[in-house]
Amino acid sequence: MKHSHFDLTDKIAVITGGGTGLGYGIAQIFAELNCKVIITGRREETLKLACEKLPGRANYVVNDISNLDSIPVFVETVEQKYGPVDILVNNAGINLKTHVLDTTDKEFDKILQTNLNGLFAMSREIGKRMVKRNKGSIINISSMAAIYGIPKVTAYTASKTGVLGLTRSMAVDLSPKGVRVNAIAPGFIESPMLYKAFNSDPARKEKVLSRTPMQKLGTAKDVAYAAVYLASDASSFITGVNLPVDGGNSIGF
Repeated sequence: MKHSHFDLTDKIAVITGGGTGLGYGIAQIFAELNCKVIITGRREETLKLACEKLPGRANYVVNDISNLDSIPVFVETVEQKYGPVDILVNNAGINLKTHVLDTTDKEFDKILQTNLNGLFAMSREIGKRMVKRNKGSIINISSMAAIYGIPKVTAYTASKTGVLGLTRSMAVDLSPKGVRVNAIAPGFIESPMLYKAFNSDPARKEKVLSRTPMQKLGTAKDVAYAAVYLASDASSFITGVNLPVDGGNSIGF
């Protein structure tokens, strides 16, 4: 049986924060499915090393998403050099773990600048071009923090809750023009950082697994395949959703 609706061959995808973590995992699967991947981030060496490991046609363009003035130039550069963008994965983000009463205005603003303002500006600039072509898929990486309360991540929670609101609003504005906008909310995904946190706090690991019906952690590939679905024609009638990839954690008790 052919699954041509899931085919990403010759599509062009921009993945922010694509050099490491979930962004790299998404880039890897997209590239394996013959998608032309352009990863972006602040650190050129990280991006270069990632491209060397990625299969197929992968390229990088250095850009700091928190520098809003750089985004129009970045988008122009990408489309001039590689072609019209079909898929945008807004993955870049930063976190801050501190109690609400200890979070400064500067820290709060820094998180929102990257996680929300940068995402909005990137979506707007690429969205303008997608609308002219009457096609495109924008995928925002949200968070479990936008679904339920997690302690000591006030700024991050505010930014990711904003991402959910943006997803719905952009979907309403852009979907009549052929551009779908959706979000993915990763649950607890395997990573060196998560394992380090669990090793220093066994009670937290137990809490996470006890409220996850599937009783295991996810992987970057789990998130990547969800992104493939939302990026492909297989999801052509889906827009404005927030898809948890979490083993049931968000509905566990």
